[in-house]
Amino acid sequence: MIDNPYYGRETQGEFELYDLGNLVLEDGETLRDAKLAYRNFGRLNAEKSNAILVTTWFSGTGKVMADVYVGRDHALNPDEYFIVVVDQIGSGVSSSPQNSPAPQAMAKFPKVRIGDDVRAQHRLITEHFGIERLALVVGGSMGGQQVYEWAVRYPQMVARAAPIAATARISHHQAIFVDVCADALMSDPGWNGGWYRSGNDVRDGLDRLARIVATLGWSPQFYQEERWRSVLGMSSSDDFINGVMKAYFEPMDPNVLLCEMWKWQRADVSRHTGGDLPTALKRIIAKTYVMPISHDMFFPPHECEADCALIERAELKLIHTPEGHMGLNGFEPGYISQVDEHLRALLNN
Repeated sequence: MIDNPYYGRETQGEFELYDLGNLVLEDGETLRDAKLAYRNFGRLNAEKSNAILVTTWFSGTGKVMADVYVGRDHALNPDEYFIVVVDQIGSGVSSSPQNSPAPQAMAKFPKVRIGDDVRAQHRLITEHFGIERLALVVGGSMGGQQVYEWAVRYPQMVARAAPIAATARISHHQAIFVDVCADALMSDPGWNGGWYRSGNDVRDGLDRLARIVATLGWSPQFYQEERWRSVLGMSSSDDFINGVMKAYFEPMDPNVLLCEMWKWQRADVSRHTGGDLPTALKRIIAKTYVMPISHDMFFPPHECEADCALIERAELKLIHTPEGHMGLNGFEPGYISQVDEHLRALLNN
């Protein structure tokens, strides 16, 4: 175990831990004494019909989702809805490589899949809160992969679904990209097979990861127009890489990031139907807004549109932002205003 303050309450704010006990994972191993981190906002109504589940993305935490997407000025308004924001397993706050005891600590942390996250979240929602139906499940990127898993695995429980900047099955292009990201960390000598003493031992690898993510996470237009100046207030491309991208990844735990990468690479709802994606997506009965980002190079709009065409009650709602995939973080006010507009329409549908 490693004490990394980045994943603690001093950085992440207040959250609760739900005790899952021993969680048997899809790949067969058991995650012992598993904990699921969550935070909730608003009040559950008497009918328990106003519950919204918000899921998290790669490297992101529940605090990011709450800060950007939840509030009285947003569609996810705690005055109207009971909102549960949950951290995926292996993300640093829920049970993860750096906070789990031996023999499942660090490099020996079990392999977790998106399906394991969703089964754990289902237990939190049904067992802890007694909720039988969710008004909405929403999340971006890896969070969107969880939205698809929810809608396919528990179709009767999801009234509305909003996967943002995500697809139902990872593409070969993405899988290769994630391999490169993983190599950036594991090629650092300080990686030491996953048995480093501190994440700072893998700083060079984390910095390489930051530069790699910067290449596809932000759009060519972002760089061509030097939007790091107008959107982020940085003075140069070097200032942006060092002050935003490297600064973002450096406090994180490498094993946490690798755990999420492994999961990201294997997101695929068609495993429920023997690899048949159209049949899997036909299971979805939720009113669904598929919400790609216009300049996204991780989950390009045409891939999201292809998924949308396979879902009976789905509509495509393109979010226009030159920031690309990293626009998910809400740096540009025009991004979150579009998300709010679409989510309000979906919730009123």
